[in-house]
Amino acid sequence: IVNEILKLNEDPNVQGLALDLPESLYSSKVLNAVKPEKDVDGLSDVNLGRLVRGDAYDCLVPPTACAVMELLEDLGGKTVLLVGAGGAVGAALQCMLQREGAATLSCRWKAPQLQTKLLHADVVVVGSTKPDDVPGSWIKPGTTIISYSRDLLSEKHSYGRQNNHAAENAVGSLAIAMRMQNMVKNTERWIQSQQYRKWDLRCLKLQPLSPVPSDIEISRAQRPKAVDVLAKEIGLLTDEIEIYGQTKAKVRLSLLERLKDQPDGKYVLVAGITPTPLGEGKSTVTIGLVQALTAHLNINSFACLRQPSQGPTFGVKGGAAGGGYAQVIPMEEFNLHLTGDIHAITAANNLLAAAIDARILHENTQSDKALYNRLVPVVNGARGFSAIQLARLRRLGINKTDPGTLTEEEISRFARLDIDPSTITWQRVVDTNDRFLRKITVGQANTEKGFVRQAQFDIAVASEIMAILALATSLQDMKERLGKMVVANDKKGEPITAEDLGVTGALAVLMKDAIKPTLMQTLEGTPVFVHAGPFANIAHGNSSVLADKIALKLVGEKGFVVTEAGFGADIGMEKFFNIKCRASGLVPSVVVLVATVRALKMHGGGPNVTAGAPLKKEYTEENLQLVADGCCNLQKQIQIAQLFGVPVVVALNVFKTDSPAEVDLVCKIAKQSGAFDAVPCNHWSAGGRGAVKLAQAVEKAANQKNSFKYLYSLELPIVEKIRIIAQKVYGAQDIELSPAAQSQVDCYTRQGFGNLPICMAKTHLSLSHQPERKGVPTGFILPISDVRASIGAGFIYPLVGTMSTMPGLPTRPCFYDIDLDPVTEQVKGLF
Repeated sequence: IVNEILKLNEDPNVQGLALDLPESLYSSKVLNAVKPEKDVDGLSDVNLGRLVRGDAYDCLVPPTACAVMELLEDLGGKTVLLVGAGGAVGAALQCMLQREGAATLSCRWKAPQLQTKLLHADVVVVGSTKPDDVPGSWIKPGTTIISYSRDLLSEKHSYGRQNNHAAENAVGSLAIAMRMQNMVKNTERWIQSQQYRKWDLRCLKLQPLSPVPSDIEISRAQRPKAVDVLAKEIGLLTDEIEIYGQTKAKVRLSLLERLKDQPDGKYVLVAGITPTPLGEGKSTVTIGLVQALTAHLNINSFACLRQPSQGPTFGVKGGAAGGGYAQVIPMEEFNLHLTGDIHAITAANNLLAAAIDARILHENTQSDKALYNRLVPVVNGARGFSAIQLARLRRLGINKTDPGTLTEEEISRFARLDIDPSTITWQRVVDTNDRFLRKITVGQANTEKGFVRQAQFDIAVASEIMAILALATSLQDMKERLGKMVVANDKKGEPITAEDLGVTGALAVLMKDAIKPTLMQTLEGTPVFVHAGPFANIAHGNSSVLADKIALKLVGEKGFVVTEAGFGADIGMEKFFNIKCRASGLVPSVVVLVATVRALKMHGGGPNVTAGAPLKKEYTEENLQLVADGCCNLQKQIQIAQLFGVPVVVALNVFKTDSPAEVDLVCKIAKQSGAFDAVPCNHWSAGGRGAVKLAQAVEKAANQKNSFKYLYSLELPIVEKIRIIAQKVYGAQDIELSPAAQSQVDCYTRQGFGNLPICMAKTHLSLSHQPERKGVPTGFILPISDVRASIGAGFIYPLVGTMSTMPGLPTRPCFYDIDLDPVTEQVKGLF
């Protein structure tokens, strides 16, 4: 019984639990197994304690006790004797009677003083069967008798006095009505709990030090809450999380069904100006902003971040958890493996790659009949198509289910994909910056029968499967998208998909846990979702739609979800609006545009900024002219956001070398350029307290009229959509497609993929295709060297210039500084 109760406790579809058990089973263990908030009988110790304390709203009174009280009137000054009335009901009755002004006595049936007490009682409440040796004459005439004993209610006993007012039968009927009342009250409470409410969140205190220690030292100095505690604080149920260690947990998608009627919160996107190679702190601003909103302004807020790739972690950047006193903790867990989503993507991606080459080999070396017999083998004496093979037959227009009935022509059409190796677009992936895998040769072993072809590796986060993970809206949607992925063309020019290769189900199995967002926390104990991580200069560069949707439900109508777009607003933000918002149906409330004096000086003509090299004096000394000249890039990025009709708040990420005059100048120019507000932020050195003004500005901007619109119509031709992005966003004069790119555009249009949004693969270091061109380049022709399609993810991606899908390691990568203490097992030097 207890196990069944515990299951019902965790069932989100059950709002109340009533017990109808034999008397002998009403033990304390059973009664207290019911969650107090589901205890419609009010019999648990917690509910009883609330009743005794007088917490009338918080407690549910036992229905039997309510029924007895309903039958009794004008108790003031009367003596009420409770006989055989023990347990929770007896205790509840005593408490309620005393509140009505009655003097209460209690007694067992076998007590020596029973006769004396009965003679003095004005009211007798009987809780158990009267023994035969207690005569009715002990009760004085005119006494009111109320019985809630089960046996007495079945009329097995009578007190034998005509002038006694017995109400045995009424109690049972009233108790049923009172229980129904409790059920209604409980359901009303549950409905209220589903509405917006301030989280009962215990924020973690920060004690910022000066000078600011390293990120990893700050992370280790803060003790995070247990993730199950955090989950409960923000309204997650026990069965909605899967815990990974002490500080991270996967959140199940069933939450979306439970909260489907909950209004969404406000949706805030953090983007940036064109960055230096060092980055300008978008993740840090994102974390600082939610710390300010939740820990300092008491507003429910969630950060939604991308999972960092091993590429930046061990290459140049050194981590993506934010920084200083605005970061996700524990930062080493955030930056290393997390819950294995990228490994799952790598495994799924490479399974599909292996399936492509293996299928070509087997088709090249077998007859139609032999191929068919192996694809549809006899198992335990029977031969049958798998579900995915039946689906392929239907797509081919072959409506047969018996493998023995196919004609030779149908067998050939079914068994042969006839992949044209020269059209294969699906590449293998690895989550390492390994430049020497940018071009490889596969199939050189003798076992591959001379099937040799040129191929390449991409970095894992550039996989279409990563883009699908970020854009999927459900497990079913992800599975359908995985099946639609086009990997090559056949020799007739028709697309070949993962579904044709029969691998869709296997890919979904490998991705079944990766689709769940990972819950973590900031330094101040506020919630963070970490999910997906496609590169913004290659793919769309945003965290997942699912993480955003779940977070928007959890924060409630007055809360905020702050998510981040990769690189500059010209790349990550444009793709967020045109691709992600189309997939999710969500409408952004505010854009927070991150700028730094350092980046503005670079755009104003300052010397090159190189990762690992000391900054030149122009960046460490006041130079108002460089700042003013560089604000052209900030102005352009504000204008790009305004193309979409969303209000912009500029967050100036302040460094210690920035002078007050430089900070004031940037904020002044930003406001003059159309920003709703511009705010200097000190969250890196002060935590959420240093971003309170930013949070207040964002809250005000979110209440402004929003006229969000997409940049282009999907019905426009592919080339025209590319041209609109190039001209309106980048500032190009026009575009120029290579013959190969034009050929691909024609192919995709013919295949019916022309109505997809565009995902430009372009350098993040300039508005143009040339990284060295800073500020706001104009008059350039944007070269499109190639055009590829991610049909499962749902976009066409043109490659601009010499864009590579596999980064390389610098001369001195971050891994020189990363080490492990073999005694404490602590990671050192991560950032």
